[in-house]
Amino acid sequence: MTSLSVLVPVYNEEHLVAASLGRLEILGTSELLSRVQVIVVDDCSRDGTAERLRSFIAEKGLVPTTAAADGPMSAPGSRIGWLFLRHDRNSGKGRAVKTALARADCVISVIHDADLEYHPKDLLRIVRVFEEEGADAVFGSRFAGGESRRVLLFRHEIGNRLLTFLVNLATNLNLTDMETCYKAVRTDLLKSIPIISNDFRLEPELAIKLAKRQARLFEVPINYSGRTYQEGKKISWRDGFAALWAIARFSVSDDVYARDSHGSQILGRLSRAPRFNAWMADAIRPFCGSRVLEIGSGTGNLTRALIPRRRYVASDVNPLYLSTLATLKADRPYLDTQYTDVSDLASYPPLEGGFDTVVCLNVLEHVGDDRGALANVRSVLAPGGRAIVLVPQGEGLFGTLDDVLGHKRRYSEASLRRLAADAGFTVRELLPFNRASTPAWWLNGKLLKRSSFGLLQVLALNALTPILRRIDSSLPFAPLSLIAVLEPAGGVGAAVPGREAASSRAERA
Repeated sequence: MTSLSVLVPVYNEEHLVAASLGRLEILGTSELLSRVQVIVVDDCSRDGTAERLRSFIAEKGLVPTTAAADGPMSAPGSRIGWLFLRHDRNSGKGRAVKTALARADCVISVIHDADLEYHPKDLLRIVRVFEEEGADAVFGSRFAGGESRRVLLFRHEIGNRLLTFLVNLATNLNLTDMETCYKAVRTDLLKSIPIISNDFRLEPELAIKLAKRQARLFEVPINYSGRTYQEGKKISWRDGFAALWAIARFSVSDDVYARDSHGSQILGRLSRAPRFNAWMADAIRPFCGSRVLEIGSGTGNLTRALIPRRRYVASDVNPLYLSTLATLKADRPYLDTQYTDVSDLASYPPLEGGFDTVVCLNVLEHVGDDRGALANVRSVLAPGGRAIVLVPQGEGLFGTLDDVLGHKRRYSEASLRRLAADAGFTVRELLPFNRASTPAWWLNGKLLKRSSFGLLQVLALNALTPILRRIDSSLPFAPLSLIAVLEPAGGVGAAVPGREAASSRAERA
């Protein structure tokens, strides 16, 4: 069983809002839901909506469950909790949804309009997909073959299909109904997305940002009983043109993570360079065995490049990244994901016989005790196993960008070798990586003292990577990073195949 928060934006719906809310009571009878939370936000309606909501509360016998003036309400014996909020000024559907979302505390959140175009019985089918498919988001599609659909507004449907096509073009999804109201999303995921649209542009914004967050997204056919403009339909051709601009805007934006203590928004921008990530993967792939633990997997850019393996554990400390990584497991039985703190040995996943490879890229520079962290890595290696470590090079390059990324230090070749020896390793290979980016890092982090990476810079890096990786070894700069292939001191290490050819293959990469 799971729980569901229903977010209900309301504006000038005095004739329909009570009937629409009454339909939600079907959710309280479902065995799929342990709890239902309905959050109604009156967006400063100018008709009799507020009075009708007060009548609804009285008719249903809803009583406050806390002393707070805007606290939750419920009826005796019901599994549905109600919360009624009101804006002091009209701000738009998107703003009302954000107000409701801030108070949502169930596992799944879904938007429900306060009219009678959608029926909440379809929400039960949507919830089932979360349970059965491990979905991150489920859209209810009006055009995917529901049981019934009111026949109305051909030109309006053409507009919907055009906007859906453009979103699909921008995201490489194959949605059938981007503009649907019934968008259900895991609440923790939805709250981690910075929503800026206050009006109907919310619809393309959510679809595009969910795609960029690599959400596991499904569609479910739903019934639809659309209404005419005479009956109160509010979206107009002006909203359609606004949606076109929104699609163009959010297609190029990488503002898909709310600011948090993990720096998710910064690392999200760096993920816009998939060719660079592929270069990194190609550099370390020759050294990887068949039982791999990856520490600091992020959203899985490297993971996707290194699998399949006989056994692969992708790990991180960021709960948002772990949620994204978990979506990779559905059709990959060899893959597991879990929380792993490189500094806490108790958090490491157990594996009988140990891992033959531990991949630890851009991690050690973030921890206070890098020696202890590397010793932890050594303790989970199988006999003959190896650790692959990538760290930032150039102690003199430490600047504002390092501060933003949470780096505690940069390394030299000598300091990295000392660290490896102190942790019980010998250095099998030490490879310079990415000389091409050193001047840009110095310029931005040391000279200009910038605190963020420009999107155009990241996109340029991605575009130029095929050229840069070919000429990198001949550039007259110190590398921005070092890749160390480490083996436990004293081990003979015959467990990982391809050892002799690994170095030359990596150099060619």
